[in-house]
Amino acid sequence: MTTQALSTAVDYIKAPLLYKGKVRELYDLGEHYLIVVTDRISAFDYVLDPAVPEKGNVLNRLSAFWFEQTAAIIENHIVHTDVEKLGDLVTEPGLLKNRIMVSKKAERIDIECVVRGYITGGGWRQYVKTSAINGIELRAGLRKNERFDQPLFTPAAKNDVGHDEDIPFEKMQEMVGSELAIELRDQSIKLYEFARSFCEERGIILADCKFEFGLIDGKVILIDEIFTPDSSRFWAKENYALDIEIDSMDKEPVRTYLLGSDWDQNSKPAPLPTAVVEETTRRYLDIYKVLTGQAL
Repeated sequence: MTTQALSTAVDYIKAPLLYKGKVRELYDLGEHYLIVVTDRISAFDYVLDPAVPEKGNVLNRLSAFWFEQTAAIIENHIVHTDVEKLGDLVTEPGLLKNRIMVSKKAERIDIECVVRGYITGGGWRQYVKTSAINGIELRAGLRKNERFDQPLFTPAAKNDVGHDEDIPFEKMQEMVGSELAIELRDQSIKLYEFARSFCEERGIILADCKFEFGLIDGKVILIDEIFTPDSSRFWAKENYALDIEIDSMDKEPVRTYLLGSDWDQNSKPAPLPTAVVEETTRRYLDIYKVLTGQAL
């Protein structure tokens, strides 16, 4: 297992770079896309230094694991994750092993499909202010981290820069059409319920998650990443309690450090301390092992 962090792959790939996100890079292979999952880490809309070793490895392999687990529910975009199949398109295959995904070319639907099983995070903040989440009126007296009777679908309009915009389901219907909106909602909830049961059997609470979908010849498929620490909120069952801030199994050490530092929150933070980076790597490796039963 490598301990070298990969902050970018542009120097190692002989294909056009189409898009560079906070973590992922998208390259054009002609018939397919090549997605490289780097070790970059972001928090509060800033990409931080240094990159976190093994983070991209975990994210890519965990997505591949979940795409396989959910293939019977909905088709996904994955073609393969074998860097050797790319031949001389990759100059340093050792650096990119387990960090690449060749995918089908789909037309992205510009909606982030969020499913909430528990009232926490941004959903809790909305509820405190308005007694609703994305326009869905909720009963009075809910407590922070309480489990919903039924999972809540709370979409967001995607923005490639800055925060996505929370929208009511009715607005989503206006944007993509009623039939497609209903299909995306129903598929999202079905995926969440499958993964929630899977996680519960392994001592993990899946508090909420988000999905992206695309279209190929009019057919909806699952794209991007699923049920990773970057796209989902995982809690250890033994840490669950009401009315507190639960330590989630992801990059929480980074957020905690930044909020407790003298960072002004208006500029890129100074480099993260080694101890914070190491603890974050450990968290990503731990969640991978718990969910898949295998150590990297």
